[in-house]
Amino acid sequence: MKTTTPLPEVNISEDGEVRFLHLGTEWIQGSMLLDAPFDIELDYVQRMMAWLLFVAPDTVHKRRALQLGLGSAALTKFCFKRLRMDTTAIEINPQVVAVCRRWFKLPPDSARLRVLLADAGQAIRAPEHRGRYDAVQVDLYDHEAAAPVLDSAAFYADCRDTLADEGCLTVNLFGRDASYERSLKSLCEAFGEHAVWAFKPTREGNTIVLAQRHASRPARPELLARAEAVQQRWGLPATKWLRLFQPVAR
Repeated sequence: MKTTTPLPEVNISEDGEVRFLHLGTEWIQGSMLLDAPFDIELDYVQRMMAWLLFVAPDTVHKRRALQLGLGSAALTKFCFKRLRMDTTAIEINPQVVAVCRRWFKLPPDSARLRVLLADAGQAIRAPEHRGRYDAVQVDLYDHEAAAPVLDSAAFYADCRDTLADEGCLTVNLFGRDASYERSLKSLCEAFGEHAVWAFKPTREGNTIVLAQRHASRPARPELLARAEAVQQRWGLPATKWLRLFQPVAR
């Protein structure tokens, strides 16, 4: 596997209750609660699970998830351990995989879990990924965390091609306002603006955007019922999401 720039060193830190992953800087690239390693600790990472609002809760364990960028493996572990989903992650940095396995409780590969060491932008074009996933979660940042590494309309179109009919993409956007608007424009070009939903930014500046394979506008009572089920079953603050989450196109 060849890359054009050296991959950053992977570091960890702790504050007593939480372990953090860093890529050679003070920027936090992921975290884990030491007493609850399969929960999701960071607010913006929890919001990456908003695709659960668009599927029937009883079907989740039969679905497939794909993460582009492993981070601290929070999403991968949650989908695999808590949601009982068939789960695939694609990560370019072998150090990240090794550190997640040793320090962040990432289970070994199995029939239901696989971590692929590859460039996500290239790997997702492989025929075996086409139409396969119900949830694709994209969190691709370099060590400076200034803007997404892969962020073009063509990349998001490739992501759309990996989705099943009820599938959703969620992506973490973080950086300058111009960067966010450019990313949103690319997503709308790839998915159609009526398929795109966005959260309000977190206090740290992370904005989670969701794009549906096929646009739908569930009625608020349906979304609320789903949110209550998600919150009850998996402990995610999904009813709060509805106050912060809306379609991009009105």
